[in-house]
Amino acid sequence: MKAIFGRLRRGFGENTRFALLAVRAHKLRASLTVLGIVVGVATVIAMVSIVTGFNNNMIRNFQSFGASLVLFQKYEPRFGPGGPTPEGELRRKEPTMEDAAALREIPEMRAVSPQRYLWNNTDYHLKFRDAEARSPRVFGVMEEYPIATNRLISVGRFLTPTEVAHAADVIVIGEDIREKLFPREDPIGKRVSLGHDTYSVIGLFEKKGKMFGDSQDNFVVIPITTFDRRFPWVKAGTSDGDALRIATVPYTPDQVPVIIEKARTILRTRRHVRFDKPDDFGIITPDKMIESFQGITQGITLAMVFIAFVSLLIGGVGVMNIMLVSVTERTREIGVRKAVGAFRRDIVLQFLTEATTLSLLGGAIGVIVGIAIPAAVKRAFEALPAETPLWAVFVGLLVSMSVGIFFGLYPAVKASRLDPIEALRYE
Repeated sequence: MKAIFGRLRRGFGENTRFALLAVRAHKLRASLTVLGIVVGVATVIAMVSIVTGFNNNMIRNFQSFGASLVLFQKYEPRFGPGGPTPEGELRRKEPTMEDAAALREIPEMRAVSPQRYLWNNTDYHLKFRDAEARSPRVFGVMEEYPIATNRLISVGRFLTPTEVAHAADVIVIGEDIREKLFPREDPIGKRVSLGHDTYSVIGLFEKKGKMFGDSQDNFVVIPITTFDRRFPWVKAGTSDGDALRIATVPYTPDQVPVIIEKARTILRTRRHVRFDKPDDFGIITPDKMIESFQGITQGITLAMVFIAFVSLLIGGVGVMNIMLVSVTERTREIGVRKAVGAFRRDIVLQFLTEATTLSLLGGAIGVIVGIAIPAAVKRAFEALPAETPLWAVFVGLLVSMSVGIFFGLYPAVKASRLDPIEALRYE
C-alpha cells in the first residue's frame, strides 16, 4: 500500500512539474486561458466578502437597538425607495398616545416609548455660543425611551416623568452634537438654542457609530410634550413620515411573540379592524428588518453568481481549448510514452493534472484579487464594510479545481485514446 501511494505521489509530482513547465513555455497563452477563471473566482470571493460584511454589519446595527425591540407604526417596513407608498397604507390611522397607554397594560411589557421625529430638519440648528450643529434629528420621547431602544446614557441623566408631564425645556444630546458644540468642555448644565427656543443639556447618549454610512449620533431628544408644543405640525400628521411611532420591549426576549400578539389584538380592537381584514398598522422587529434587508442582498448575490458562472464557463472553455492544442502539439510524446508501456490512465492523469494545475493557478490569482478588492472597498468606503470568510477562499479554490477537472477531462481522454503507432508517425 505504501509503495502504491509513493508511486502515485511521484507520478503526480512529475505531472505537476510538466504542467508548470508547459505554463512557463507558453506564458501569454496560459495567461489568457486562466483570465476567465481569475475573474470568476475573484468575483465570487469579492461578492461573498462584501455581502457577508454588509449583512454582519447590518445585523450588528439592528441588534444594537435591542434584539427584543418591537416597533408599532403607521407604515410597513421597507428598504430603499420602493416606489410610492401604497394607497391603503396612506389611509391608515396614525398611532396615538392612547394606543401607547393601552399597550402599557400588557403584563409582559417592560417599557413603552411613544416617540415623534423631526426627520427632514433643514430649518432648526442647535447652537452654543459661536458653535453650531446643523440640522440634527430631533426626537420627542418619554422617560422609557432608553430602555425601549437600548440607548444608554454615558454622562448625566435622562428625562424624568415630571419633566415629560410639565413639558420642560431640557435636552439630551448625541455624541456628534457634543463634538461640535462642546469639544473641550462638559455639556451638562449648558444652555443651547434650537431655533428660537433654549434648552438645558441634562445628558449625553453613548456613542453608537454609523449605520449604512449614516451617523446614529447626530440627534437630540426632548420631552414629547415639549416636542408637541414646539413642532405641532408633526403631531398633526402634516409632515413627512409617521406622526407617532411606539417602541416597546418585553422583559425577556422569548416574550417578543407574546407582546406582538397581545398588542396586535389591542390595536385591532381599538381601531375596529374586522377579523377578516389585515392589520392597519406596521410591526417592526430587528428580525423582520434583517429578513427584509437580506432579501435585497440575496438578489444581488444571485446576479453576481451568474456573472461569476459565465466567467468560469469562459475560463473552462479556454482550459479545454489549450489542452486540446497541447494534445495535438504533443502527439509524438504521447506515442512514445505509450510505446514504452504507459497505460491509458497514466495519459489521462498527466493531462488532467496539467488542466487542474492551470485552473488552480488561475484560482489562486483569483483568490488574491478577490481578497484585495473588498479590502480596497472597505478602505475607500466606510459605508461598505467587507469581511472575507475563510470558507469563501476554499470554495474559490475548489471551484477552480473543479473547472480544471471538468473541462480537462475530454482532452485527457482524447489523448489516452491515441493509437501509439499513428502517434509516432505524426509530424
